[in-house]
Amino acid sequence: MQLLTNLSFLLTKPTGTTTYALNLLPHLQKLEPILLTSQSFPNYNCYQTPTNLTSEQGLKGHLRRLLWTQFQLPKIYQNLKSQLLFSSIPEAPLYTNCRFVVTAFDMIPLRFPKRFSPLTTYHKYYTPEVFKQAEHIICISESTANDITQFYQIPSNKITPILLAGDNSHFQFLNLPTRNYFLYIGRQDPYKNLQRLITAFSALPNRNDYELWLAGPYDKRYSPLLEAQTQELGISHLVKFLNYVSYDELPIIINQALALVFPTLWEGFGLPVLEAMACGTPVITSNISSLPEVAGDAAILINPYNAREITAAMQAVINDSELRKQLSEKGLKRASQFSWEKTGLATVEVLKEYL
Repeated sequence: MQLLTNLSFLLTKPTGTTTYALNLLPHLQKLEPILLTSQSFPNYNCYQTPTNLTSEQGLKGHLRRLLWTQFQLPKIYQNLKSQLLFSSIPEAPLYTNCRFVVTAFDMIPLRFPKRFSPLTTYHKYYTPEVFKQAEHIICISESTANDITQFYQIPSNKITPILLAGDNSHFQFLNLPTRNYFLYIGRQDPYKNLQRLITAFSALPNRNDYELWLAGPYDKRYSPLLEAQTQELGISHLVKFLNYVSYDELPIIINQALALVFPTLWEGFGLPVLEAMACGTPVITSNISSLPEVAGDAAILINPYNAREITAAMQAVINDSELRKQLSEKGLKRASQFSWEKTGLATVEVLKEYL
């Protein structure tokens, strides 16, 4: 039975969906898939796709990929006598004879819609049709599975949650001295809740002894507002906007942090939490969406809508060395339960059912 794997969206600099797809590949190999890709994979059977179908070409790249998916992919599927298409993003040809399984990451554009945003339109009108016509949907957490059922009325027996994993060879305990900063990793969109994090940090009674480091790309829509907030609170000298931090540098700044503080209002998974636990760094994160699934009992879970709770958790980490030690040990143990092998094997089992 011939499996096609759609990798037309792969980026040259891996982030989220690209990292997911590349980590699954070694485990899919036993199914002998044909990869639809513009990149080179010497040990696989590949079918060349155009090079301009990714977000690296901006909105035009996305639109070209959607048109290619709808009008060219069905012809390729037919010509290669395929029985199943696996797309590790929620895109597939609609109203055709193609049978497909897709992966869903989150419904954040529906939970926090933005007017005139192409992503909100995409999730409102395109994604539900993909999900309805799919043979099956894989998603990255129980939380996302619940969202798919809630937003799209897709029956839960059509959805399989398979948790992600981190790069355990890269993110690990380095036994470096702890420095006096709290760390956040990620984008600066409003749902990431950085305004409350900055407010919570400013309320620390001994705040001048500590710093808050925000690691993530500068965003001209949101970063100036956050910088203005730090100035109003008189803490601009204590809050560092690190901009994008390279993959190689991340384990070092995670290892040396007092704690990762990740008070986001919603996540499909929450990879920074897993990466921090793998480094033995204490984690403070939200008690909603997928984050309790990822953190288990190895983090301080807070109500992200309550800045005082965030402050209290940071103060607890500062004051209690025994708590820091417990969180570090529990985090290392928890992180070791996640692996790409587990994720890959579970994904193969789902695909086998439809081949």
